Amino acid sequence: MSTDLDTRLAGALAAASSDCIVFDLTGIAGQYDHLMRELPDVTIRFAMKACPVDEVLTCLADRGAGFDAASPAEVAQALRLGVPTDRIHYGNTIKSDESIAEAHRLGVRTFATDSMQDVAAIATHAPGARVYCRLATSGDGALWGLSRKFGCSQDDAVRVLTAARAAGLTPAGLSVHVGSQQMTCEAWQRAVDVLADTMLALREQGIVLDHVNLGGGLPALGYRDRHGRRLEPPLDKMFTVLREGMEELRDLNAAPLDFVMEPGRHLVADHGAIRAHVYRLTERRQPDGERVHWLYLSCGKFNGLYEMDELCHRLVFPGHTGGEYVSAVVAGPTCDSDDAYGAAYQRVPRALVSGDPVWILSAGAYATSYMTQGFNGFGPLPYTLTAGERDQCQ
Repeated sequence: MSTDLDTRLAGALAAASSDCIVFDLTGIAGQYDHLMRELPDVTIRFAMKACPVDEVLTCLADRGAGFDAASPAEVAQALRLGVPTDRIHYGNTIKSDESIAEAHRLGVRTFATDSMQDVAAIATHAPGARVYCRLATSGDGALWGLSRKFGCSQDDAVRVLTAARAAGLTPAGLSVHVGSQQMTCEAWQRAVDVLADTMLALREQGIVLDHVNLGGGLPALGYRDRHGRRLEPPLDKMFTVLREGMEELRDLNAAPLDFVMEPGRHLVADHGAIRAHVYRLTERRQPDGERVHWLYLSCGKFNGLYEMDELCHRLVFPGHTGGEYVSAVVAGPTCDSDDAYGAAYQRVPRALVSGDPVWILSAGAYATSYMTQGFNGFGPLPYTLTAGERDQCQ
């Protein structure tokens, strides 16, 4: 569970002669194994959107993970990699009629929902399917709250699953999502409380669930705050709250209750890193009169660092171990003013020159999936694996 730069990633980054993102499959496999030791009774459905790289998905599938797919294209990718359909669910509550029908044709039989309209569409285009209803959460304590676009109230969840039963679907479960990169234990406890209340309300309607989906939100450990300090989410305490919460929910249910989780960044973020390079370290006076250093990199928001508005990555400058440092705004190469770490300053060597390599750590989540196909002519990063890893996760 170390978030420091390990020898596998360091070796691959040092060996790279051009920009790329490197994935450490051994580290990802170890992270999955650690999660299974902490939550042995949980079934993992990896959130494909976090890292839709075939080798990463295969590594996780070989260790027993299934997949949380958000579109028929993701379902098709998982199937192409040999993942059985009973380990794939359609976890997106936002679905067109065509998408529901295509996922059903591909063999998916479990769908997320959060509205009466979606239930009606699933009943029409995926008759007899299993559905689980996503409950809304506040998103408090997370870097990305996810609290507005998805999920419904407890009362609506009861109506939705009652309607699902009447439409010939199986009202199988409930789900929550406490927000991406959740930093507090309290969010998990609040989620358990909402789940418990809703389960009791459903029992009054004669609906007994067979599973609860605890969603995503487990944090990565390698991100930095705006001042360069490592974020320190209380992960061990989160696991304790989750274990205790699962026991509480089992005690409330009138039948055996299974648990599912959909981790994404927790499994992959700290086991991917970008090899980029310096465009220029400049100094210029801003309109307010302040003189500011800017470090322009070959990689920015549109080709690997889309989340740079919300978090900071640790930057490593190989070959620069001493000398003077300056505070600089770090930015990508495009002529878009959003392509920068906002007002955050990072300490960088004053001696940096164009072409110097830069390693960007904890970049394994969302780097590939958010990249554009060439905004301003800057193409997406290719990816590679640490040495000898193509056969290490079998």
